[in-house]
Amino acid sequence: FPFRLFPLREHGMNWRAKPLTCQEIQAFRKSKEVMQRFIRAYQLMLRFYGIVLVNEETGELKRAENWAERFQNLNRFSHNNLRITRILKCLGEMGYEHYQVHLVKFFLTETLVKETLPNVKRSALDYFLFTIRSKWKRRELVHYAWRHFKPRGSFVWGPHDKLLKYR
Repeated sequence: FPFRLFPLREHGMNWRAKPLTCQEIQAFRKSKEVMQRFIRAYQLMLRFYGIVLVNEETGELKRAENWAERFQNLNRFSHNNLRITRILKCLGEMGYEHYQVHLVKFFLTETLVKETLPNVKRSALDYFLFTIRSKWKRRELVHYAWRHFKPRGSFVWGPHDKLLKYR
């Protein structure tokens, strides 16, 4: 019976894996053991992508020592972007919205500011950003992306008049 490392309430690429129910999500969230395993799985995937979870409480991230090599893999294979979107959605389902924000901001910084992941930029803007559940946090991140996007006039992820006034 197939299972997923980052289960969701929607079907994914593996048609045999069943979507989660709301009751299952609640049961997972109530189990300390399940949630510890979930965080370990998250850390494992982050390491695979060249990222380290610095603070389990806040969700703060940084580049791993092997980031350059791992980022090459991220840039080369776009299927990773689907997995990252799934991880982000699952973080939201499991009550780790603050982790979502850090991961999306990490990718926005790497793609738009440091320009180390050019092939991830589109996914970060089109998909990662919109997994954020909090409207206010999502707005902050859209504004952050807009501030760093070049050329700014081509930014299509939010209305420029509102982004100019955003505080």
